[in-house]
Amino acid sequence: MRSALLAIEGLRFGYQPERTVLDLPELHLAAGESLFLRGPSGSGKSTLLNLIAGVLLPQAGSIALLGQSYASLGAGGRDRFRADHIGFVFQQFNLLPYFDAIDNVLLPLSFSPRRRQRVGSSARAQAAELLARLNLDTREHSRPAVELSVGQQQRVAAARALIGAPELIVADEPTSALDADTRDTFLALLFDECRRAGAGLLFVSHDRSLEARFDRALDLPALNRAGAGPC
Repeated sequence: MRSALLAIEGLRFGYQPERTVLDLPELHLAAGESLFLRGPSGSGKSTLLNLIAGVLLPQAGSIALLGQSYASLGAGGRDRFRADHIGFVFQQFNLLPYFDAIDNVLLPLSFSPRRRQRVGSSARAQAAELLARLNLDTREHSRPAVELSVGQQQRVAAARALIGAPELIVADEPTSALDADTRDTFLALLFDECRRAGAGLLFVSHDRSLEARFDRALDLPALNRAGAGPC
């Protein structure tokens, strides 16, 4: 049986006291598991991801990652914990446009001594190896992100999330701008790299056609007893 990686219990959150945006009885993710969470616009998915990241705190219930409750950490502690243990693949990728591919991948190591220690003195070599495994040609490694195609930027964003082996990878609509062939290739590579690192994968999307590829699939609107709320 897999050990718990992420555990959410009795979570309630609202931006206004009289309006609850999220009311989730429970949501669990096991270590090494891939979970597809369907979250259309307006379902509260962005709020949930901010709670999972520790950017927001629930008004009731608990969120624990690797057994660590966010409620016992201050804002700075949550920032450090997030940097150490969570890698993000954002919908818009959020690369630094004039950093090259390698330097974009290395960026999380500036914020996480733990991940920096894991890669040691071979950080640039490991970044290049990750990019190569994600099928980014070595000729593109030294190009600024702004000069890369959407598919190439996506691979850089995935490598940035994976560098230093964080235990949880959160992917927020990372395939929405890709054609079907590029999407399928990227998903296969992402699964391979998560398995290689033993990382849990929380993949948020509105695209039901992807569900069957994951260990489990959940529907956020069905889980959320508060109904629709801000995205």
